[in-house]
Amino acid sequence: MTAAPTAASFPIPANVFAETVTEVQHYTDRLFRFRMTRPASFRFRSGEFVMIGLPNAEKPVFRAYSIASPAWDEELEFYSIKVPNGPLTEHLQKIKEGDTIIMRKKPTGTLVNDALLPGKRLYMFSTGTGIAPFASLIRDPETYEKFDKVILTHTCREAGELTYGFELAKIAAEDPLVGEFAAGRLIHYATTTRETTPHMGRITDLIVSGKLFEDIGQPPLNPEEDRGMICGSMAMLKDVKELLEERGLVEGANNAPATFVVERAFVD
Repeated sequence: MTAAPTAASFPIPANVFAETVTEVQHYTDRLFRFRMTRPASFRFRSGEFVMIGLPNAEKPVFRAYSIASPAWDEELEFYSIKVPNGPLTEHLQKIKEGDTIIMRKKPTGTLVNDALLPGKRLYMFSTGTGIAPFASLIRDPETYEKFDKVILTHTCREAGELTYGFELAKIAAEDPLVGEFAAGRLIHYATTTRETTPHMGRITDLIVSGKLFEDIGQPPLNPEEDRGMICGSMAMLKDVKELLEERGLVEGANNAPATFVVERAFVD
């Protein structure tokens, strides 16, 4: 298997797009992002994911990746972890500009505005690369049309792993399309669990203790006004889901909007 093909070594199946990498940025030895061309016919809702792979085998390995760019972006962005022996990421982490990425044509996912009932505040709970779908949503005007406050929480082990989130918050605040909304209504709350930073602790502990709400100046969670989206590790999904349900929130879906949604397609 080749590490980073510049063109397909095998025929591209009819049900996938073959696109070109336009930018790669490495944040740590575990995290990187990349951008690629967007097929002219490709449509998706901010927050959805697609299956992507590399054209480096007769039967390519595909994995679910949230699209980190908003639905209006002319390119597609993805945020990825690096797994040394991962079937896909072992090779994906070596891509460079000009390389080819293959992508299945159908996007899907539960972390979309349509799956939530209108509310006052939208909480986006993320750990690690689970921030990716929210990178899309915080740059979508529809999010600010539906909610007065958008609270993006991002928890990682070390400070360097939070960099992508800080960049996103800055980009959203300066964006010509959503900047005027995000500047006053987007709250970015980043915490670490190992390295010392201004805010520390697991998001579950910060919810239970009330410190999250104290730090951001918002009232505790309530089902009448608050909505939630959860994306991260399997343990985090389970724990935050239980905390939201204990507070009266109900899990929703595309065909049955409610007060919170969970993305189970992948874990960080």
